[in-house]
Amino acid sequence: MIKLNFNNLDEETQSYLHSLSKKDVESRYGKLLWEYAINHQLDYNKLVEDETIRNLYNYKYIFNI
Repeated sequence: MIKLNFNNLDEETQSYLHSLSKKDVESRYGKLLWEYAINHQLDYNKLVEDETIRNLYNYKYIFNI
């Protein structure tokens, strides 16, 4: 069994997974993050980016070799 994490992937794959993660975070938590950003006077895009990175490390990567 090969265990990989996000840092072991090539740049193109990282970019692709990052975009998927961002869409996932925005669809799941977008409204909550927006409200949190407004209430705490924070940058919404920064919050989404932080959650996107955090979300990437929760993925399980499966590869067909």
